[in-house]
Amino acid sequence: MSTVNTVRKGPVEWIVLDRPDRLNALDEPTRRALLAALLGAEEDPEVRCVVLTGSGRAFCVGQDLAARHELDDAGATVRDTYNPLVTVISTMDTPVVAAVNGLAVGAGMGLALVCDLVIAAEEASFACSFGKVGLVPDTGVSSVLVGALGHARAFDLAVTGRSLRAAEAHGLGLVNAVVPAGDLEQETQARADALAAGPATALALTKRIFRLAAHAPLAEVIAAEADAQGVAARSPEHAEGVAAFTEKRTPRFTTAH
Repeated sequence: MSTVNTVRKGPVEWIVLDRPDRLNALDEPTRRALLAALLGAEEDPEVRCVVLTGSGRAFCVGQDLAARHELDDAGATVRDTYNPLVTVISTMDTPVVAAVNGLAVGAGMGLALVCDLVIAAEEASFACSFGKVGLVPDTGVSSVLVGALGHARAFDLAVTGRSLRAAEAHGLGLVNAVVPAGDLEQETQARADALAAGPATALALTKRIFRLAAHAPLAEVIAAEADAQGVAARSPEHAEGVAAFTEKRTPRFTTAH
């Protein structure tokens, strides 16, 4: 039985962590299955947006501590099976939306926050709990928290491991929207559909520039903006956008990523 399932809803691919009895904890087979699902979506020209979520009452509680042998060489485990997940989510041209349905803990928090948009159910919560088991943040948590909150607030969350309710995470700018649990799927699908209907080339270029802007000097960022604008202006999507504006209609962007 697969621990990661995919469901296609039009041009949107839902990737579902499906170990509800383990709160979607990540053992190595699950991490590898998740990576395969993400790469499959990235390579499929019909997929214009990806949604990552969990089944049951958790989004993902991070490393499965029952798989203790995986931490015998924790550095290798992170490098070989966690870092590739962060890399593909953050670098794939296709937008990735996290639908956080419940607990997002440790590496699960990292997987959610490294996505391009985060929609959370009111009951969802986030916890940087690595320190509680004598470990350090990984799966992109360090980068996202320090970038969004600064050193002091990020360090506080890391050393205390305290839980952030969805509303607080939203107030801190870590989450884009908080919705009732019963509306999470519908609201996420609406956001994903809007992204899927957008100009794929421009969205992909914007994602690349924003990821670069998080760490690169201004000179490098504005050079990347200029290069990207040259590509975008030559795309059929730009021509369609201008035509739609002139004709006072909604643009119909169909170019695959």
